[in-house]
Amino acid sequence: MDTMTATKTVAALCGALLVFLLGKWVAEIIYHVDGHGQQAYVIEVDSSGDGAGEEEEVSFDELLASADVDKGAKVFKKCSACHKLEDGANSTGPYLYGVVGRPIASAPGFGYSSAMADHGGDWTPEELDAFLAKPSEYLKGTSMSFAGLKKVQDRVNVIAYLDSLDD
Repeated sequence: MDTMTATKTVAALCGALLVFLLGKWVAEIIYHVDGHGQQAYVIEVDSSGDGAGEEEEVSFDELLASADVDKGAKVFKKCSACHKLEDGANSTGPYLYGVVGRPIASAPGFGYSSAMADHGGDWTPEELDAFLAKPSEYLKGTSMSFAGLKKVQDRVNVIAYLDSLDD
């Protein structure tokens, strides 16, 4: 490369840098963002805390009564990887046909974890709700690795769907 070509290349780079710096300087002058002065108007907000941010607590029975079975069927697709709905068809998890009201750890032919087998009781809607929220936290030592259903409405819909299967 000769001297003239090198000089032109360096001049082009310096010129481009100068254009970018000048553009930045002009933009900072036009769009100055440090402060806007005083507020033009103030919106008054009631800060007494009287129920504006609080929601009314709905009972579990009311949620269960208003559950949507069709939405529960859609949410159940998360469960269908490990659980079957046919009576007696165990898979990675026990079958869930007739699970609502059934004794815990009572699906014949399925090998339950000792934590589940020792738990006792029945799968009431309230028990299922607590278990489905976060199985590993509800029953320490369970072999169910599902993270849980965070939304209470999803849990209620799934419980209503499971309850509808064994008319």
